[in-house]
Amino acid sequence: MSFWQNIYYKVFKSGSKLYLLIGINVIVFLAVSIASIIENLLLTTDRVSALTYNYLTLPAYLPRLLAHFWTPLTYMFMHADIWHVLFNMLWLYWMGQIFEEFLGNRRILGLYLLGGFAGAVFFVASYNLFPMFTQSGAYIVASVVGASAGVMAIIAGAATIAPNYEIMLFGVVPIRIKWIAVFYVALGFWGIKGSNAGGEIAHLGGALMGFIYVKQLQKGNDWISVIAGLFKFKSRSKLKVASTNRNIVDDDIPRQEEIDRILDKISTTGYDNLSKQEKETLFRASKNEGKEKR
Repeated sequence: MSFWQNIYYKVFKSGSKLYLLIGINVIVFLAVSIASIIENLLLTTDRVSALTYNYLTLPAYLPRLLAHFWTPLTYMFMHADIWHVLFNMLWLYWMGQIFEEFLGNRRILGLYLLGGFAGAVFFVASYNLFPMFTQSGAYIVASVVGASAGVMAIIAGAATIAPNYEIMLFGVVPIRIKWIAVFYVALGFWGIKGSNAGGEIAHLGGALMGFIYVKQLQKGNDWISVIAGLFKFKSRSKLKVASTNRNIVDDDIPRQEEIDRILDKISTTGYDNLSKQEKETLFRASKNEGKEKR
């Protein structure tokens, strides 16, 4: 299998919603950027960028938002430049794998969308309510773009379900993911007075959604079940483990009661306090949940 065939398989055929999200973001960025560069070279105009800004970014000004009602969805798949998309996709890849390890691969798309919509609500509401933006007239011209709100929802969700999970930062420094989430939330709050106030507010909205979603999931309330139903996934009110692969031995599939007990233990004492057997059980559960008949 060639390099491009391997990428195509991972994005569109593997069933991984994490790779699908990354693929959509990268494809959209490349399509817009390449078209804009070619236009600049040949025509010395920049209509592609102007049209993208006018019709795909999320505006704070309510009359314009009502006219462009689709932008709360499109903005979360757009990026300002190559560094913007690169860092967003790296964090989505790293933290998305952790999220899927504990909650399977069927919730990450829904949480990404919920986080993006929450970020949109925070951004629009803040710019139309707080004097800092209304008195200066910033709400009339402000807009926001990027996957950061959705990515922050994944980061906060992973940090909530497994706060003491350690990763090697830059390959050398061990750090628990709860501190990564806290750092980015604090950075977003202090950044409100900076040049990217709208983006930072959207980040906070996404992070809050990720935290609340996982807390509700631990209580048995899966908000993503409705969104999952649109993609023909089976709705589940609690984290359940099921497989349609008849070749799997039933004894290898952890019982739902055991999964619930382990999740309760994580929420109260943290992932590090699980026994080796409990960690293996949770790992098998996440793997079995994602298996589909081919």
